[in-house]
Amino acid sequence: MSVTIYGIKNCDTMKKAFTWLDSQGVAYRFHDYKKDAPAPETIAAWVDALGWETVLNRAGTTFKKLPDEDRADLDRDKAIRLMAAQPSMIKRPILDKDGSLTAGFKPELYAGLFGG
Repeated sequence: MSVTIYGIKNCDTMKKAFTWLDSQGVAYRFHDYKKDAPAPETIAAWVDALGWETVLNRAGTTFKKLPDEDRADLDRDKAIRLMAAQPSMIKRPILDKDGSLTAGFKPELYAGLFGG
């Protein structure tokens, strides 16, 4: 099984996901997109799999601080450009388990993916 979790190390939701994975003995690779931003092509693949509305974190402060014109008339391509420019706007975590993607963390969601 191959598991990669994408996000930002200091995010509270990420910390909960790490704790859950560790407590269940799930081996994973962590990709910190503050240090190594995902390529626009990677973000586009996430958007194609999950929908841009799911991948774009509109509840975060980074998105809320954008000028009105950047937040207006959002569509797939504009959302991808915004997330590529500021990876903090990507929902956390993005979990890739054997090529299957999940956005966000809830213990019951991860239990369904991994058992436990």
